[in-house]
Amino acid sequence: MNKKKWSQLVAVYAVIYTVITLLNSVLYLANGIYEDPSGNWHEVDRAIILLIGVVAFELCTSLPVKPLLLRYLIAYVPSQLLVFLYVWFSGLREELAKSAYRDIWINFMGLFVLLCVVNTIVCMRKRIKNSDFMEADK
Repeated sequence: MNKKKWSQLVAVYAVIYTVITLLNSVLYLANGIYEDPSGNWHEVDRAIILLIGVVAFELCTSLPVKPLLLRYLIAYVPSQLLVFLYVWFSGLREELAKSAYRDIWINFMGLFVLLCVVNTIVCMRKRIKNSDFMEADK
C-alpha cells in the first residue's frame, strides 16, 4: 500500500471515530448523562472495534473477487466474528450489558453497510468516468 492510501485510511479512521464519539457524547448529554458510565475502556473498545472494521473494509476493497457484493460478504463475516470475539474478551474485564452482542452487531453492521454503500458509489462513479473517457478517445 502506498503512502497516499495509508493517509486516506488513517483519515477515514479518524473522521469516523470522531463522529461516532461526538454522537455518543451528544446522545448521553441529551439523556441527562454528563459522564460516560463505561469510562475510558469504552473509548478504547470503540477505537479497537472501529480499527477492525476499517482494516477489514480496506482489505475487502483490495480483494480480486467479483461480484462486489461477494467481496463485501467475504470481508464482513470474519471481521464481525472478530468483533464478537473482542466483545467476549472484554466481558472478562467487566460485565457486559445483556444486549452487548446485539448492540455491537447493529453498530458494526450499520457502519460496514454505510462504508459499502459509499465504496459502491465511488466505484460506479469511477466506472462512469472511465467509460466517458474511453468514449472521448474514440
